[in-house]
Amino acid sequence: MLIMPTNQYTCKNCEKSFDVTYKFCPYCGQKSKDELTLGILFSNTISNYFSVDARFFKSFIPLMTRPGYLAKRFLEGKRLLYLHPAQMYLFISVVLFFLFSFIANKQATLFDASIKKDFERAKVVMDSMYQKPLDSVQFKKYMAPYIKNNEDLELTNAEIKSLDSIIKTSSSSKRSYNFAGFNQTEVDSLLRVGASDQVIYKHMGLDDDAGYLKRKFYEQFLKFYKYKSGGSILKRFYDTIPIAMFFLLPIFALLLKLMYFRKGAYAYHLVFSFYFFAYLFTVFSILVACNFIWSNFPVWITVLTMLSTFIYLFIGLKRFYEQGWFISFVKSNVIVLSFFTILIPITLFLAFFAFLYY
Repeated sequence: MLIMPTNQYTCKNCEKSFDVTYKFCPYCGQKSKDELTLGILFSNTISNYFSVDARFFKSFIPLMTRPGYLAKRFLEGKRLLYLHPAQMYLFISVVLFFLFSFIANKQATLFDASIKKDFERAKVVMDSMYQKPLDSVQFKKYMAPYIKNNEDLELTNAEIKSLDSIIKTSSSSKRSYNFAGFNQTEVDSLLRVGASDQVIYKHMGLDDDAGYLKRKFYEQFLKFYKYKSGGSILKRFYDTIPIAMFFLLPIFALLLKLMYFRKGAYAYHLVFSFYFFAYLFTVFSILVACNFIWSNFPVWITVLTMLSTFIYLFIGLKRFYEQGWFISFVKSNVIVLSFFTILIPITLFLAFFAFLYY
């Protein structure tokens, strides 16, 4: 009868036995006798993080200085030496949107202040248009009903100024001007008396049989007009960007597939896209950090840096797909123009969505 040696330890993870002198299970790699403590918990978390981080730093310099290099090495089979393309993209995107959240809050505050100032300025302009001093022709027009037998009135300057003030007050109380297609004076009056939103919607021109989208638009526009706050819209727009990027990156890879349809399967082009977007997000992260630290960060540096990303793409395509410089330049232009043709309507849709659901 076979007797199991007593110096064996059973792994709690894979439930296989091995010699008690082993510190790790030879079958699954889990540490033997790994009792869970706070120290074990956080040491594992930190070690796992830095195992990714170490490969990230090993991949960072090639990513920033050698366009197309990491994607080419990955397809050649060198997949453990450098960080996985999808993992690198996700890691850098988390860093970018974390940094961007600080800028977004600052921009939202500035945007609110700017909108309120614009509304106040517009009100001053409109009020001044309705309270201009009366000229002689306007004065005679207003005084005509009070003059009998076309007799001229002998008035002092003080009396003329007094009459002018009375006429302006009377006319300004009747003034009415439109804003964004609705009567602003009426809406302001309804807001002052505490009218319900449904009543205000009718005065703004909303039909009783209007559909959901139109009603939602009026609802959001009235909210915007009440509080003069656009920062919430801007923050909602920024919140949609990470989600949009998960759709834009596969679209970019599809454009690569169309331009290089003989160069491999779709996954082949997706690898290049992951690394290229990781590069873009790294550049954006640096720019966001610079703008956050230095409020007057030179615009020309930002512009030149953004233009350099096209040069990076051009060189990356040339090296990755191994085609000539001229054909790579032409294809990179076509890809960028096509991508922006898709990006612009998506951006407009996201802005409209942000307005409807902020």
